[in-house]
Amino acid sequence: MIERPGNLPPVCCSPPAGPPPILVLFGAPQAARVAREFAREYVTFHVPDASGDHLDAVALVTCELVTNAIRYGTEPGDSVRVVIDADAARTRIEVQDPVRRRPRSRPESAERDRGRGLIIVDALCAGHWGIEDAPLGKSVWAEVKAG
Repeated sequence: MIERPGNLPPVCCSPPAGPPPILVLFGAPQAARVAREFAREYVTFHVPDASGDHLDAVALVTCELVTNAIRYGTEPGDSVRVVIDADAARTRIEVQDPVRRRPRSRPESAERDRGRGLIIVDALCAGHWGIEDAPLGKSVWAEVKAG
């Protein structure tokens, strides 16, 4: 704290403790791994009593949202923005990309090795995820309830 003269309140100049709530990533395949680690680190710091199952679900949902954003919502040189908010009741993950096209679930298929991301998100966040338009693109969000 910095003391100020007179009756002015002290000014705090130090940044908040812990990882920041926002991460910007280039639209590259390794971004999903970085986002998973970021989400796990953020929740572990801000909700130290979070269960291992909750951390695993948050990491998986984050990975799926980022993978979808990169695969279907970016072009070379684009980036995605990940925003995390967590408390004892839930963790909210939001991923913004620059494309307005909305993701859609595909029917399950034994022939495809892709296309299960939204099925996984829906299974882990049943009814607690959605898509919103953003000024430049869209934002896909999901809330993982604490168990």
